[in-house]
Amino acid sequence: MNKPRLHEFKNGLKAVLVPCEAESVAFGLFIASGSRHETEKTAGISHFIEHMLFKGTPSRKPIDITRAIEGRGGNFNACTGEESTCYYAHMPYEYLNEAMDIIFDMYLNATIPDEEFEREKQVVLEEIKMYSDEPDAVALENLQRGLFPKNRLGASVAGSAKSLVPLKPDDLRRYIATHYAPSRTVAVVVGRFDEEKALEAISRNIVKCRYKATGFANVKGVDFSIAPTREISVSKDIQQTQIALGYRTFGINDKRKYAASVLDSIMGKGMSSRLFQEVREKRGLSYDISSRMQFFTDAGMFTITAGIDPKKESSVIKTIDKEIDKIRSKKVSSAELKRIKEFMLGNFRLSHERVVSKLFFYGSTLLSYGRLITTEEQVESVKSVTASDVLDVAEAIFDPANRAYSRVVPKV
Repeated sequence: MNKPRLHEFKNGLKAVLVPCEAESVAFGLFIASGSRHETEKTAGISHFIEHMLFKGTPSRKPIDITRAIEGRGGNFNACTGEESTCYYAHMPYEYLNEAMDIIFDMYLNATIPDEEFEREKQVVLEEIKMYSDEPDAVALENLQRGLFPKNRLGASVAGSAKSLVPLKPDDLRRYIATHYAPSRTVAVVVGRFDEEKALEAISRNIVKCRYKATGFANVKGVDFSIAPTREISVSKDIQQTQIALGYRTFGINDKRKYAASVLDSIMGKGMSSRLFQEVREKRGLSYDISSRMQFFTDAGMFTITAGIDPKKESSVIKTIDKEIDKIRSKKVSSAELKRIKEFMLGNFRLSHERVVSKLFFYGSTLLSYGRLITTEEQVESVKSVTASDVLDVAEAIFDPANRAYSRVVPKV
């Protein structure tokens, strides 16, 4: 199959074309606009916009959008994060033009109808309530707020009733006009398609966009001199204690990124990881425990999460700290490093059999790095990580000064 192809249009939009063997095609738009670009007053507006873009355009009612995708056996969705929003559709390959037309129509022409606005606002408020009832979500949200105090990276992606209730339709329209610009947008096509026809379709749609990105001037970088909040604890009507322990660290463009990803897999990815083996298999302290390394533009966070018996919290933390001390002080063996790399690369290869997974890989990496990251570069970068690299990055990440601890405990 042909290699991924990057094309940049005069208005700044970048397009990645990834032809591969498939009976389907996925098309998505990735916009560099998320909760980090908001203010306290507009918190949650990016996520609200994500909902409202499905509520119609001048030429399409909401049901028209749904039927055009699902009626052909396809599916579509969207997601909002700290630094981006994505809209995508996955269709049988012969319907690529329909998928493009619909996603671009939503991106360019969403009407934000008044009659849908208040109704969908209630849906978003219910979504916020739903997550507030989930102790693992609460623990992680509080941890992120603790790791990034006084920065929008620590704010809830969904916002709150306080910020959402006052919003009006024009607020969303203005936000789109100042944030949804071609220069901050990546279009990705993955699957079975004709490359030249796909480029023509993107060009035909994006030329209609007249927006210029003007809403990003006040984005605040992470101030590493501000110490994380050491501990955040809340109580809920639950039986388990949910814990989230984390460390604030470097951003995605740091050369230690791949070593950090290997470290993450060693510590808490899968049932053979150190934390799973020590906490669950050897001591029976938790049903599940895992870790995650997450990167943003100028910062990152390493998190460990578990649901535990409240009486065993101290034992779990001691076991976690023992494993952290171990990986900071002793090189990983060549056998374990080889096994972990095979695990990571195997997962990567299997995920790339799915066109939607490829879509997110190319869209998110191009937004984050500002350049095309190939699968070959990803693979070789993981392969090149040494035991010394893992030891060095463990020392950098597991800095006690950058640690925070979040817990959701049962009500007494």
